[in-house]
Amino acid sequence: MDVTEILENSKSQYKPITVEKLIPVEYDLKRLAAFDTNPFDEKQLNDDRETYLHNLTRDNTQLLVNAIFELPFETAEDVVLAKLPALGETRLPREKPLPKEKPLTRWEKFAKVKGIQNRKRERFVWDEDKKKYVVRWGYAGGEKDKDDWLLEVPQNANPMEDQYAKVRDEKKERIDKNKRRRQRNEEEALAASMSGKKDVRDFKKTELQAAIAASKQATASFGKFDKELKPADVTKKNKNKKQKK
Repeated sequence: MDVTEILENSKSQYKPITVEKLIPVEYDLKRLAAFDTNPFDEKQLNDDRETYLHNLTRDNTQLLVNAIFELPFETAEDVVLAKLPALGETRLPREKPLPKEKPLTRWEKFAKVKGIQNRKRERFVWDEDKKKYVVRWGYAGGEKDKDDWLLEVPQNANPMEDQYAKVRDEKKERIDKNKRRRQRNEEEALAASMSGKKDVRDFKKTELQAAIAASKQATASFGKFDKELKPADVTKKNKNKKQKK
């Protein structure tokens, strides 16, 4: 037996280290992992499942070993060590859908139509009387009220009325009004986003119909024998009310 035959017999005992894949295998060498996204061969899988999975595992392991041998290496105590890459980020599919855009409030809609842009208001403003910068709001912003040591009584006002209490009440009323307006805007924006409708009145109509349907179930007959109010009856009653007036 010559040398050529001996080499061929030796090669036949081992499988080649080169593996061909239709879709390239993805590697995470820091974790010594490989991900094969190629579809299974249904025919081979059904004919001989164990052999097919064994060969598939062997090929993917060979590809992973080949990728490790391509990394830079170093020797330590007569041992060759591969330098694994730094731990990177593993991208996972998103579990939850993307958050919806926050609905616009009344002011934001108005500003968008009119082209009004928000500009950050400076907190400090120059006071000509004090010749220094004072704060507009927040901490020490209330000290400007102490400077009003004298308030002029309007000509048509009650001379016995406390002007300081009046100013405090007006300020409190403005704050409460702004809070109510902000709450209304938030409720309308939330209702519009929940219903998918631009007009909050459409949502209120749907909500009213749902309340009527729920109230019918409160009776013993589940609303079967309840008298329904037709649109014609509503119009007739409204006309009678107007005539009575």
